Amino acid sequence: MPQARSLRTRGTMNENDENGPSARVTRAKTAALSTDMSAAGAKKPLQTKRTTSTTASNGSQRPRAALGDVSNVNKTDGAEMKAGKKPLAAKAGLTSKATVQTGGVQKLSRTNSSRTATRPALQPRDSNKKPGAKRPSLKDTALQADEPPRKKPELERKTRTIEKITEEPAVKEAEISVKDALNDAVQDLDTEDLDDPLMAAEYVVEIFEYLKDLEIITLPNPDYIDHQPDLEWKMRGILVDWLIEVHTRFRLLPETLFLAVNIIDRFLSAEVVALDRLQLVGVTAMFIASKYEEVLSPHVANFSHVADETFSDKEILDAERHVLATLEYNMSFPNPMNFLRRISKADNYDIQTRTLGKYLMEISLLDHRFMGFPQSHISAAAMYLARLILERGPWDATLAHYSGYTEEEIDPVFQLMVDYLHRPVSHEAFFKKYASKKFLKASILTRQWAKKYHHLYVDSSEQSSYAKNEQ
Repeated sequence: MPQARSLRTRGTMNENDENGPSARVTRAKTAALSTDMSAAGAKKPLQTKRTTSTTASNGSQRPRAALGDVSNVNKTDGAEMKAGKKPLAAKAGLTSKATVQTGGVQKLSRTNSSRTATRPALQPRDSNKKPGAKRPSLKDTALQADEPPRKKPELERKTRTIEKITEEPAVKEAEISVKDALNDAVQDLDTEDLDDPLMAAEYVVEIFEYLKDLEIITLPNPDYIDHQPDLEWKMRGILVDWLIEVHTRFRLLPETLFLAVNIIDRFLSAEVVALDRLQLVGVTAMFIASKYEEVLSPHVANFSHVADETFSDKEILDAERHVLATLEYNMSFPNPMNFLRRISKADNYDIQTRTLGKYLMEISLLDHRFMGFPQSHISAAAMYLARLILERGPWDATLAHYSGYTEEEIDPVFQLMVDYLHRPVSHEAFFKKYASKKFLKASILTRQWAKKYHHLYVDSSEQSSYAKNEQ
């Protein structure tokens, strides 16, 4: 951020301004100045008061913090103060009055172990000279004269390293050659967008690396149903299916739906909710997500009307404060639509593949088995299955590079998607949404494909075990 101009220099003109005021110099003054310069020899040119004052001020003036007193330095103090504060709107709980909470509630405690590990400090290289070594005497040299000549320590070290290199297996060389071949086969698709400032091609690699780190932090607890005595996974699927219908009626963005479901799962991972308050959690999550993602979000009265006036406006607003306080106002959720668009760039922006990919990604919202996988993993599996259904060719090195996942890594999520498509329709609103011509009848097309080729990818025993768990 450029430094703010002081009040003293605000009225002065720029030195490079041709229309600025100039001092009047007479002929006598010019003659006197020329004689002084010739007599004094090479001297420094005269400076005006303005230049001297600015140089002096620039030399002594300290850089001003960004945005005045509000700077990023005070964030650590604010984080320490947050530990002692009570959560906002703690009184407005979402549990029913009839239910009594017994047992503890699991809090959000997901930390990446790889981040907390500290790197060892750099150590200096070992010198060849050992401390305390003595000079050999004449007697020692006479005794060593009969022995064969030994190599120098440097030569011994070099020969040892050469022997280690030669003893390495040929498998590593083959792996290195395969990686080099894959890197050569990857096409650089970001250079063509360097002239477009909206694509941010200079920072796109760092942006998606940050999103992949962030998606691990925002993952909910995949087993939170264990500490919810009144809830089951089937009830969560019914709630999300109803939210998809509300989302379609309000014509909201896809990012709003994904964020709303993430808010629900993260909140249920931290709080115990009664069955009669589960719909209030869903309505509140959609209300918060629309405020975060939409340009014009629906009014709170619209959400109350959609819920058949079961909850008043005040109840939704109180629940909003409680949910945000529980999540510590952290809405930094890496949306899977961003990863889908990134992979679609390597797919030449095929509209049919991306439409089927959107449908397959929304399966992860309804099925709780996808909850433990990152959003980038789900997006890669959705594009992989969409290309397989439409017969768009193999998963080449370019697609694997821009998605971040190979075919072997995609396989677990891919099998879950095929298994969901092969089972009977259990979410009517979700099926009807993608059965329309607007979405290229994606739900019908994918289920017809899964009916034919399901046995090639998924074992039937896994489906039967999942059906038992649902019951």
